[in-house]
Amino acid sequence: MKTKDTPLSEVTFRRYEKPYDLKGRELVRKLCLSTGLLQPGDSRDVIIDIFLVLLEAMKKEKALSSEDVKKKVEEKRAQLKLPMLGIASSNIRRQLKRLRGLFFIEKVKNKYRITEFSNLEETFDEKVDKFLLPSIIKRVKEYVKAVNDEFTS
Repeated sequence: MKTKDTPLSEVTFRRYEKPYDLKGRELVRKLCLSTGLLQPGDSRDVIIDIFLVLLEAMKKEKALSSEDVKKKVEEKRAQLKLPMLGIASSNIRRQLKRLRGLFFIEKVKNKYRITEFSNLEETFDEKVDKFLLPSIIKRVKEYVKAVNDEFTS
């Protein structure tokens, strides 16, 4: 039987030092690195600014279209004198989809917002820790058992 090598879901976690004095963009950057949304050393870090723009909009309980996100990201990167890498509309939408994949954001009527404008900690606990991770771990254990059965009999 031939199977696809496309994962049904995928999660990467990294452990860094505690977020003692981190603020703003650097704090969001470490969260993105910790959750696998950003790779260490990656210069294409537009996902940080996308997440930051949505977190700032959450304070005002405002949902943003992908074009609104793009404009605000461009403004933020210009303000911080960062290169305009990864700001094509198609890439912004792809990064929004990745944030949705970890349940940090949701799409409601073609607008994006932090999930239910709620606490990220609660969202992560409910959706990732209690739902996504157990299902992935269960499936990995099934593979471990199948490999064990195959090679120890």
